[in-house]
Amino acid sequence: MRTLSTAALIAAFALAACSDDPTPREVKDQEVTDLNRVDSDGEAVAAAKALLAGDFTEFTLGGRITEKTQAMRNSAGNFADLRSFVACPKGMDPCDPKTAPAGTVYTYVMVVYPGGDNDDDTGIGPGNTASDIERATAFRMVMPAHGFTGNAGYAKPEALAAIGPKADVIVTCDAGKLVWTVSAGDGGNQWEQKEPLTFYWQSTLPPAGLAAAYAFDADSTEAVGSGLYPTARQDAKNACV
Repeated sequence: MRTLSTAALIAAFALAACSDDPTPREVKDQEVTDLNRVDSDGEAVAAAKALLAGDFTEFTLGGRITEKTQAMRNSAGNFADLRSFVACPKGMDPCDPKTAPAGTVYTYVMVVYPGGDNDDDTGIGPGNTASDIERATAFRMVMPAHGFTGNAGYAKPEALAAIGPKADVIVTCDAGKLVWTVSAGDGGNQWEQKEPLTFYWQSTLPPAGLAAAYAFDADSTEAVGSGLYPTARQDAKNACV
């Protein structure tokens, strides 16, 4: 697992009326426990730098700007599909950056499908080699999170469905970039083939198009993919810096 080196800012998840409540709750008849626990010295270091991760399933988005699906790959082949879209806040639909008011916060949503999503028309698709993912450990940015507000997280019920109650996902900053470290401990159920996880981050900047800004770490290798990404602007701050 990658060592995270840059101290992160502690940020509160504050969108609409949402909260990141560690109190156990029921999801699909399974008790949801605190996913931000730590079980080792390395995880303790990461947790000390962590952002307060929000739960993507606990808030409602407005209209979407666009949606794209791309393969995450390296020289050995394709390792995952990355489906990305950007949405405006709740109640803003349609979502048009040209007419959006000043201060609009855009939510960048990234759905990672290890091994592909079985959609013949998108991403990996048939006829392309897809690795059989046994243990995925991180989703991260390889380019700065321009305009990052400090709010980021993932879909916690998906993590529980993929990994079980031992799921541990920690969101940190690393040199201006975001990292979602996914740990399932040793042995047993892991984040693996055909188990999609949704990650998100929020920015004051709209998307400029696709960029090879995202990476997927699995089975001790890195695969890079293109997702929707904003252009830097001088007056836009990055909460990871």
